[in-house]
Amino acid sequence: MAEYAETKGYGKIRISDKRSESKSEVDQEINQEINQIETFDHEFLEGAESTEKVPSLAETIWKEIWNTKAAMVALVVFALILVFAFATGFFFDETEALRVNIRTTDRAPEWFAGEFFLGTDPMGRDMVQQLMLSARNSFAIALIVTIGSMIIGIIYGLISGYYGGHIDNTMMRILEFLLLIPGLMLIIVIVSITPNYQTWHFIMFLTLLSWMGRARLIRAKVMQQVGLDYVSASKTLGTRNFIIMVKKVLPNITSIIVVDGTISVASNMGIETGLTILGFGLPFGTPSLGNLIRYAAANPIVLTNRLWQWMPATVLIFVMSLCVYFVGSTISRAVDPKQQRT
Repeated sequence: MAEYAETKGYGKIRISDKRSESKSEVDQEINQEINQIETFDHEFLEGAESTEKVPSLAETIWKEIWNTKAAMVALVVFALILVFAFATGFFFDETEALRVNIRTTDRAPEWFAGEFFLGTDPMGRDMVQQLMLSARNSFAIALIVTIGSMIIGIIYGLISGYYGGHIDNTMMRILEFLLLIPGLMLIIVIVSITPNYQTWHFIMFLTLLSWMGRARLIRAKVMQQVGLDYVSASKTLGTRNFIIMVKKVLPNITSIIVVDGTISVASNMGIETGLTILGFGLPFGTPSLGNLIRYAAANPIVLTNRLWQWMPATVLIFVMSLCVYFVGSTISRAVDPKQQRT
């Protein structure tokens, strides 16, 4: 039988099969094995410390944007537009900017030679100021609609995908029925019959009709997460379902939420502008890029002879949507390891 000795924290170490060895030889053998274990532990700890830190989602996204020239340029341009739009209060009084002035109606651009750099609109208002107010309102409305629809879609998809079974079947049948309703046509009908129609009505209608597709996406991702071991382990430990959904599952689908939300901002800006041009979006007189273009659509003379009253708004909405699309597609590539650039 072999003999073993207890050592400090290293368990039992084999001494020798020979009972005839002297005490000094036994001690020497024990010390050698202890030194080997300590050397291995030291090397293992050094290797663990030298391992690179796993980057966070924000760091991964920023690295991908930084390495993509088109996305970086788009981000800078979009940031400058937002600064230009939201700095209105520092440059002029909004009440004065919206006031009608019949003495300055339909003035052509004076560039750097006069008071009105981009001219005036049919009500005598400065087009630069109108662009700033309109860009701010269009972006703010698109952002509010996106956030509202994301909240509804996340809650609905999270519950449906997590519980599954009869709850999922019932919720999905309801969702499929809602998806059959033509959303844009319904908005047009509601706007037409709503008395005292205001901006918040449009935001509410568009939010309530734009969350269904988002809920299906979240449900699919949640169902993938529910089948993983960490969810089963949390349930076995007795963790409440609400805690698992909010603190375990939801953080693991953050990437797809960020991607979908970014692209939805551009989509909602386009929907708001299109509906406003058709007369079923924001109320007439509300500063928005769609209303600036709507003036031209309602008057052939403006459309052909006064390009300064609608062309800048058209270019601005196109550039803003394109910038958001470039950034959104880059974020989508960043959260997919197979598409990331080295």
